[in-house]
Amino acid sequence: MSRVWIFLRDRVGLHGLGLVLSLAIITFAVVVLWNMLQGLQFSEVAEALKQKSPTHVLAAFLLVCCAYLTLTFYDFFALRTIGRDHVPYRVAAMAGFCSYSVGHNVGFTVFTGGSVRYRIYSAWGLTAIDVAKICFVAGLTFWLGNIAVLGLGIVLHPEAATAVDQLPPLVNRMIGVAALVGLVGYIVWVSMAPRKIGKSTWYVTLPAGKLTLLQVGIGILDLCLCAAAMYMLMPASPYIDPISLAVIFVTATLLGFASHAPGGLGVFDAALLVALPQFDKEEMVGALLLFRLFYYIVPFAFSLLLLGTREIILSIRSRRARARAGTPDALAKESVSKAAE
Repeated sequence: MSRVWIFLRDRVGLHGLGLVLSLAIITFAVVVLWNMLQGLQFSEVAEALKQKSPTHVLAAFLLVCCAYLTLTFYDFFALRTIGRDHVPYRVAAMAGFCSYSVGHNVGFTVFTGGSVRYRIYSAWGLTAIDVAKICFVAGLTFWLGNIAVLGLGIVLHPEAATAVDQLPPLVNRMIGVAALVGLVGYIVWVSMAPRKIGKSTWYVTLPAGKLTLLQVGIGILDLCLCAAAMYMLMPASPYIDPISLAVIFVTATLLGFASHAPGGLGVFDAALLVALPQFDKEEMVGALLLFRLFYYIVPFAFSLLLLGTREIILSIRSRRARARAGTPDALAKESVSKAAE
């Protein structure tokens, strides 16, 4: 087995292995989804959508809005962590919202989201290295939140994770305990002394103990709001407790993230359908369609509008600046200045 790994690592490369793994996850998910949706009646899906409680649908939309508001604090926290305090919250909010909205829909969030961030932050004097640091700290916030939510959720309801990974509940509970122990160990580690990740000109000083707790809290709040939005869209029966759904939802989200498919399309949906077979297929598909509308399509459209408007404003300002620089008075001052030199 080790020889196979060494061969793949040397001949294919780690990036190639990541691509192969992503394609394998997507292919498996598509096959599962295709088999599960055989015989699906779209008229019944439409009927299930009509039967959704308007109050629950509105609550889900508001919860998604709150989740995206939480995402803006990922960037704001990261900016303070790397010492770029001059960037105001409104800029961090726009960069965070737009980068995640685009990244969620296009896939390969690190690259697509990083490009959006650089376009916004470069106007405030930040370099590509600064943006890479922001992406790192924001990603750390995401993973710390995932570890906390999944660890606690699996310890309390290991059978929920079993519905996705097919491992025995006892094994899942042990995984949850290990995750929480690792999280506590990390918090203690960064609390004992300043910790730096990286080397040379590229390094990040990790947040200390209290700030790490805040970082974990931001990640937990984001995930809980998303899970709560999905919970509001779930069929009324049979009953499922919120913690079990949160475990299944976060696990499905991570699988979608690992696939690098745009919006985890197919992977996220297949994981939820496999883990929740007790629910009517048509009603589940209706819930997933509404969640995708609220969490992916609406924010993506709004972020494109924001980015497009920003580019138009910057273009107008640039033309005006060039026009002012080309006026006779400006040219005369430039000539006098050169003569004085």
